[in-house]
Amino acid sequence: MYVSAREGHRLWAPVYDSEPNPLLALESRIVRGLLPCAPARVIDVACGTGRWASYFAQFGTTVYGVDSCEEMLAQAVEHRSLKGRLTLADAEHLPFRESAADLVLCSFAVSYFRHLRRTLVEMARVSAPGAWIIISDMHPAAMAAGWSRSFRVHKSLYEIETTLYSTAELNAAAASAGLRFAAHLGASFDEPERSLFERAGKQHLFTRLRAVPAVWIGLWSKP
Repeated sequence: MYVSAREGHRLWAPVYDSEPNPLLALESRIVRGLLPCAPARVIDVACGTGRWASYFAQFGTTVYGVDSCEEMLAQAVEHRSLKGRLTLADAEHLPFRESAADLVLCSFAVSYFRHLRRTLVEMARVSAPGAWIIISDMHPAAMAAGWSRSFRVHKSLYEIETTLYSTAELNAAAASAGLRFAAHLGASFDEPERSLFERAGKQHLFTRLRAVPAVWIGLWSKP
């Protein structure tokens, strides 16, 4: 069944963290390697169930998460460290003052945004000078290979509506928001993710899927 991003995440929220997710594990492994230390202030845009926000909170970082899905935030608030730090809002209207963050992170959500430029303008606005903006998503090569943003609840399979933005479109939107390009990275599954495939009973897929770039990560800075 094909569903909108809002409806898909409403349905997905109660089971989102219930199964191993190699894509999230791969992205976490790569992004953590990009951060020499935890920044002092973080805004997690489209924070979902609070995976990244709770990670940064354990280091004493001042972190805030924002998401447009109440059901996802209901799961995120189960992290004690995030109580009082989660806000219901969309990425085009972030409820933060200017220069509020040293890192703005948007994980696996940009392809759900309808107005890319407006979203990047907001990320730039809440970023302090010298701040980093990190955006991750499923790699275009994976989408071209037939991978989809889908999930299963009970016996029903849902596929979420997405807009696949090219790197050129992302760069153009970031540049128009006044952000400075730093790097694009692609990553594929490797040995650290093998055990997750095994736990999910999908070890037979590992060799084939590791040949496809799975995650795309873009980095920009605020001058």
